[in-house]
Amino acid sequence: MGELSVSSAAFSAVPIHKPVKKQIQFVEDKQEFSRFPTKAGRRSLSRSISQSSTDSYSSAASYTDSSDDETSPRDKTQLNSKGTSDFCVKNIKQAEFGRREIEIAEQDMSALISLRKRAQGEKPLAGAKIVGCTHITAQTAVLIETLVALGAQCRWTACNIYSTQNEVAAALSEIGVAVFAWKGESEDDFWWCIDKCVNMEGWQPNMILDDGGDLTHWVYKKYPNVFKKIRGIVEESVTGVHRLYQLSKAGKLCVPAMNVNDSVTKQKFDNLYCCRESILDGLKRTTDVMFGGKQVVVCGYGEVGKGCTAALKAMGSIVYVTEIDPICALQIGFRLGFFSGLLGNKNVVTRDQLDRMKNGSIVCNMGHSNTEIDVASLRTPELTWERVRSQVDHVIWPDGKRVILLAEGRLLNLSCSTVPTFVLSITATTQALALIELYNAPEGRYKQDVYLLPKKMDEYVASLHLPTFDAHLTELSDEQAKYLGLNKNGPFKPNYYRYNHPSKIPLNDTQISDLCTIYLQWIPTATAYMFSLVQSS
Repeated sequence: MGELSVSSAAFSAVPIHKPVKKQIQFVEDKQEFSRFPTKAGRRSLSRSISQSSTDSYSSAASYTDSSDDETSPRDKTQLNSKGTSDFCVKNIKQAEFGRREIEIAEQDMSALISLRKRAQGEKPLAGAKIVGCTHITAQTAVLIETLVALGAQCRWTACNIYSTQNEVAAALSEIGVAVFAWKGESEDDFWWCIDKCVNMEGWQPNMILDDGGDLTHWVYKKYPNVFKKIRGIVEESVTGVHRLYQLSKAGKLCVPAMNVNDSVTKQKFDNLYCCRESILDGLKRTTDVMFGGKQVVVCGYGEVGKGCTAALKAMGSIVYVTEIDPICALQIGFRLGFFSGLLGNKNVVTRDQLDRMKNGSIVCNMGHSNTEIDVASLRTPELTWERVRSQVDHVIWPDGKRVILLAEGRLLNLSCSTVPTFVLSITATTQALALIELYNAPEGRYKQDVYLLPKKMDEYVASLHLPTFDAHLTELSDEQAKYLGLNKNGPFKPNYYRYNHPSKIPLNDTQISDLCTIYLQWIPTATAYMFSLVQSS
């Protein structure tokens, strides 16, 4: 029986104004900003494993593959129908197909379309010059076009080397959005595209929308004068948020930033439901695996881990979970009835554990970074890499054992499949509101620090999506509102409120005590025990 290892970027909520303890290296520790490699270098198939967000993220829905044309987009001269060339995409002729992809996405992003219609008359982003570094998919295109409709000028690049749907990038370039991205970039291409977005004569960004922190740190290091004039930064990922807190702690964050990652709507919907649906899609598309009876190890039980675990368990897999956080570990006991604990954001799955996996094991990552799986240790002379299909590699040991590695250990769901459009609508609406808030905030409302999205905005994002389910909110009476000490229009919960999901398996006090005792006893040897258990079965 095969086994499957899934690494999840689980984490605890980071208190606002308190930087995280773990030090994450700045991009400059890993990258040379002052020069670009040669053309031969940028086409190299080898990619360094770094803290940057060049972890792979691509959509299997992209019907164009980078292998269709070996010519680098950087070596092409392309014009859109308006005669402009301020973009760099795989093939501008794919714009019509990309437009149809965007139109499909719009059907399930009604909240963002509603926001566009409500606010486009006021143009709340008029004068905003937004430089973005996110995943360039049909869903992101709906967000970008909404920002443009609200008055912003946008220049965009991809936050991961495999993230771009080429036809969508072409469609955006066709309407005048300066896009620099294509599927299958080299690492040098990745940094070149970021620089082309920022370094434009006669155009200077005043807002940043980032996913992973690479764009923010590129501007901070290479263009410090531009960075000082930025009016606000909106960051989506846990990795990028950690970097912002790091800058803040060092006293180098000279602009206000909005932590969208820890907003309720992002945590409880995108991280949970998106991963719950997309992990199965990614695994099926790449390996055609049957989940029933498979033994699966899920590393981490944050919102991403919860979604992955629920999906795999529902398909009949035998799921083992590791954790370091006792609260998350206790939740595992409530939901599954068994657990073990160990997690980190680096080398969660080590070479020793990879050596002990059975022939045919599948290894993949659902975390944002590309360091959870120690892929670097697999790039050694004694191991052979064999490409099976796009984003699928056999890593072959000297004795003939094969481990199936997906997306080179990078983000699975958007490297190998797609994600639910409706869930992305929630996140995209949150990002748009955060940009509007920071851009229009009166002087003094936000200092040079990292802020959570105001609860009122979180509730507004949720309310925009309720009509999809034909849902209608009950309104408090004046007497009820007074009794609760609330405004009838919200916010309805204090900032410390936790929107937790109900447990599926109720436990009594004795069972909870027993689970805590077992957890504390297993911490030192949890991962070793977990892999030996799977290996011996």
